[in-house]
Formats: sequence, structure tokens, C-alpha cells
Amino acid sequence: MCCPSEQTMIEGKLARMSGIQKLEFNMMNRTLGVWHELPDTLGIEAAVLSLGMHAEPLTAKSKAPDANAGQTESQAKPVPKSSWWPLVLSGVAAAGAEVLHYTQAAPEWVVAVIALFAIALCGPTTYKKGWISLKHLNLNINALMSIAVTGAVLIGQWPEAAMVMVLFTIAEMVEAKSLDRARNAIKGLLDLTPERATVRHSDGSWLEVDVKTVGIGALVRVRPGERIGLDGDVASGTSTVNQAPITGESLPIEKSVDDPVYAGSINESGSFEYRVTAEANNTTLARIIHAVEEAQSSRAPTQRFVDKFAKVYTPAVFFFALAIAVLPPLLMGGVWTDWIYRALVLLVVACPCALVISTPVSIVSGLAAAARKGILVKGGVYLEIGAKLSFVALDKTGTITHGKPVQTDYLPLAKTSDVAPQLLAASLGARSDHPVSQAIARHEGLGATMLKQVESFEAIPGRGVKGLIDGKLYYLGNHRLIAELGLGTPELDTSLNRLERQGKTVVALTSSTQAFALFAVADTVKDSSQLAIKELHKLGIKTMMLTGDNAHTAEAIAQRVGIDEPRGNLLPADKLAAIAELQSRNHVVGMVGDGINDAPALAKSQIGFAMAGAGTGTAIETADVALMDDDLRKIPAFVRLSRQTALILKQNIVFALGIKAIFLMFTLMGVATMWMAVFADVGVSLLVVLNGLRLLKK
Repeated sequence: MCCPSEQTMIEGKLARMSGIQKLEFNMMNRTLGVWHELPDTLGIEAAVLSLGMHAEPLTAKSKAPDANAGQTESQAKPVPKSSWWPLVLSGVAAAGAEVLHYTQAAPEWVVAVIALFAIALCGPTTYKKGWISLKHLNLNINALMSIAVTGAVLIGQWPEAAMVMVLFTIAEMVEAKSLDRARNAIKGLLDLTPERATVRHSDGSWLEVDVKTVGIGALVRVRPGERIGLDGDVASGTSTVNQAPITGESLPIEKSVDDPVYAGSINESGSFEYRVTAEANNTTLARIIHAVEEAQSSRAPTQRFVDKFAKVYTPAVFFFALAIAVLPPLLMGGVWTDWIYRALVLLVVACPCALVISTPVSIVSGLAAAARKGILVKGGVYLEIGAKLSFVALDKTGTITHGKPVQTDYLPLAKTSDVAPQLLAASLGARSDHPVSQAIARHEGLGATMLKQVESFEAIPGRGVKGLIDGKLYYLGNHRLIAELGLGTPELDTSLNRLERQGKTVVALTSSTQAFALFAVADTVKDSSQLAIKELHKLGIKTMMLTGDNAHTAEAIAQRVGIDEPRGNLLPADKLAAIAELQSRNHVVGMVGDGINDAPALAKSQIGFAMAGAGTGTAIETADVALMDDDLRKIPAFVRLSRQTALILKQNIVFALGIKAIFLMFTLMGVATMWMAVFADVGVSLLVVLNGLRLLKK
């Protein structure tokens, strides 16, 4: 499938066959998905063959989301290379015919023979495709060009007919090469994963094997400078790994035991071993490739509009050209050859290939550029909607903050007998599984052997914990526990309230009669969050934070990062209502969350952004846009890319239609020639493709 009008031919042929349920075309990759109830695909292949095209079924293996498999949809076979010498010879012959005609150095019949020789050398493919198209009452560029060249020959425009066919063939070759670059934009991801990996066998030896044969749990060794072949967790050794192909992070990441590594990333320094956690066809990279391939197959709104427009536009222009050829000579006494020539010029200009092909090229280029930045967009529709975003709602924990509470403040109130309050608090906190207690225990950095022995340990639900240390009873609890123990004082309450207004969770170490120290714990804000919110504001996008934490915490975090509207104490249903409220105010809303807990709000928003896509397969599967690391700055980057894509789509549509409108006027005035018409059609197609490819550099 080289021209969108060929899609119409296939669609018309297969849609009439019984047993065909659905057709899904991917013009960029030249693939066709057929849902059917037939016993085999022989009938489908025969139907496509009758249209002059060859259908080759994709194997189940090639359709799997396997970064290391053979041919996938992104690796659809390119147009077969043809020999260049017939084109060169026909070009020389066409140029010779032009010179002989202009200088009148040879009889007209000699010029005609040379011109026909040039057409015979480079025109058979165009004529064959054109004839098949006309048989099926479909007007593509090959049909229109065949009619135009034949018409020019019949009215005696021999040299021009030959030169037009040569120029058209050259332009088609150049355009095909440009399109191949867009088709290969995603294919580059496939080259990121090595085909072999060094695996430890049961006898302790290390052997290189095909990565597709490596199972989960296998131990793989990676040398410095080597690409990682499979997803896994580091089992031994340390190194720095360049994860840019997966997450888009610009700096290498330090890796040590238990840290995750991803297929396609590059080990930069040390050697290490990792335990495989996903087979070759289910790595993060493989899922990215599969998701982008599916995104290419889905039509964006602009593409759907253009396809519908083209179905009406081409026949309309064809019948208009027919009227131009016939009506002026019949009604106004015009010269037949003159008006037929103008109609032939108009036919060449008529094909909407430039208009139709520009949209998928731009969308695929945008999808590929986003993937390179670590932004996985699940369809062209989201790439277009991203340009219209006016409000972004964000979950707090794990999105704006790290999601791991840490101790931020220590305020001593009174001396303990012989053990430091920090050690007492850490010893109690280590026995609890509550995140706040764990944060206090981690902060002191004490090993298990350094902690004090806690006896009669007991958790007090909703309040804290208590236990005996060296025979004395200590409590580690919140504001409510302090009040119940009757230990509250104006000074203590003032300190507690001050810390809580900063969005921190405060606990106190006490005995039954005295408070010894206050500890404040908070979920720390990511360094990138404030920069991301600032960039969104520069883009004219407002922000809202949705969190289940209390209003004080929500307000404190919002002030720190610059959020416009903080909302706290929210349940999942409340977050959903907040998104609906924004949409009722005519905002196009994006929701940023973890892809699971915020599922209702993510589904309600026009675009759902999932954080930490590289760590969770669920995010890649469910989100509209998955950010392959925890950096919120990828959201403004996505918006900028979306706006650039939307701009290029508009440029291409205006340019393609504008040039055709100009040539329509030139043709009616008798100024345009067939040479100019070729450049107006295929030349414009090439220009809009190149314009779309600019997105690959973003």
C-alpha cells in the first residue's frame, strides 16, 4: 500500500466478502489487520492479489510484542528496490525529445518515438496500477497520471508527456525514501536490545545464549559498555546504567543490589549480575514497542477528517476536470486541445496524496519523538488532545512527592535518664510497620544490633505504639495520644500545631508522665515537581492537587511547588468529582496518578498520565500516556510536543490545499503546465512529509 486510495480499493474488495468482520489499516507500516471467521487466509490473499498487490500474512511470532523477534509491524517490508538504469535511460530519452522538439532538429515522428521509448521504460508500473485502479472505479494518483500522460500523447504533446512520466517516477522514489524514514522511526527501538546475553548455567559456567531462550529467574552477567538484554533486578555488583532509551533520563543511574534494570539500557562502568524478571517478549522495551505500534494503527481526529474529505474531494475534482475539457469547447467555442490539456493538468494536481499522507507521518513522528523522551503515548488522539490541555490535576503521593516519608524535624523537650530520645524512638519505631514509625527508625541509621530491646510492645490503633525499654514504659504517638495521656501543655501544643501547618505528621516520645521529644515526618517533594509546575504555568496550564491527606498538608505542599488549587481529604470518588467539576468549567483536563489508585479520575480525564511506567507494566497497559520515570517535567515536554504536532498538522493541511487551490486558478487561466502539475502534487507530498519528519528532531 503506497497511496491511501489503494486502501479504498482493498476496503471495497474485502468488505464485500462474507466472513470479514473488521479491517484495520496501517498505511505507515503497510500492514492490514483483518478480523474474520474464514477457515484460512487464502481467500483474502487472492482478493488482494486481484488488485495487483501481494499479501503476506504476518506470523503469530511477528505480531508478538517482542523486541527481539523477527519482523514486527514496525518492520514491515520496505518497497522492493528497483533497478535505477531504466529510469536514467528514460530521463535521457525524455530530455532528448524535449531538445529535439524545441530546436526542431528532427522530424516530429522521431520526437514521438523517443518520447514513447522514455514512457515505455519508466511508465509500466504507473500504468499497471492505474489500470487496476480504474477497473475498480478508484481514482488514485497512478490512475490520474496514466490518464494525463495518455491524453498528452493523444493531443500531440509527446515530449511533455515523457518528461512528466519521468519526473513523476523520480518524485515517487524520493517520496518513498522519505516515508521509509518515518516508518523506521519506531523500528530504531528494536535495535536497542542485544540478541544474545551471558547466562549462568546449572554447572556454574557462563555461556552466551539467545535472549529469547532466557527464562525468568536466570542469572545474567553484564560487562562494562554492554547493552542489557532483559529486564531484571541486580543480584550482585554495582554500576552506572544509561536508561535514556527507556526512561528518557539524561544522566546515568547508579545501580546496586536489588535495583531494577531494563532491557535496552546501557551498562556504562562496572560489571554486575542480574536476575531476570521478564522474558524477552514481555520486557518494558517490548511493551513500549507494542504500545507505540498499536498507537500508530489508531486514527487521530485530524486523520479521520482528512480521510473523509479525500473520499469526496478526488471524485469531485475528476468530474470538474472532465467538465473543463468538454464544456468550454462546446459552449464557448474554445479550442479542444487547449482545454483538454488544461483538464489533464488539473487531473495531475487532483490527487490528495499530500493531504492524506501528511497526517500519519506527522503523528508517527510525534509518537516516536515522545518515546525517545521516555513518554509513551497510547494513540494519536492523545497527542492531539495534549495541545488543548488547560488544566492538569495531580495526585500528591508518588507524583509530586517521593511517596516515602522521611523524618524532617527533631525537637527535644526534656532529658531522658540515660538513653538518647532518638535511640528510644528508633527502637520503638523499628518494631512498627507504620510508615511514620519506619521513617523515624530509618532516620537514625541504626543497625538492628544497636537498637534497644523492646519488651511488651503494643500498637495503639490510631494513636501510636508503646513498649518497655530497660524496664521503663515509653510511648511513641500522635497528638491524640498526648491528649489522652494528659501531657498537653500550651508550649507543646504550639510546637505541634506549627509543624502540622507545614504539612508534617508529628509524633512525640513520652513516658506516662512526661514528653521527651517531638519528631516530624513528611513525604518530601521531588526536586523536579516545582520546575514542572512552573513550566506548565508558562504554557498557560493551571494545576490542581488531589490528595487524601489533610488540608494543612495539601496547602503546604501546594505552596511549596506552586499548585493553583490544592484539595485535601479526598476519597477516590471525590477525585472523580473534582475532574468532572473542572470539565464542567470547559477545561480540557489531564490527570496524573499512579495508574491504579487513581483509576476513576484517570479514566474520567481527557488524558490520563501514569507515573513510573518503567516500574509497572500496569501503567503501560492502562494509561493514555505513561511517563517512563518519576519526572513530572515530562508533562510540559509532552504538551510542547503535542502543540508542535498540531501546528505541523495545520501547516500541512493549509499548504496542501493552498497549493492545489493556486494551481486550480493557474490551470483555468492556462498558465500551468504538466511539469508544474507534477511538482504541485508529488512535490507537495514530499514537502509535507519532510515537514512532519521535523518532529523526530524534537
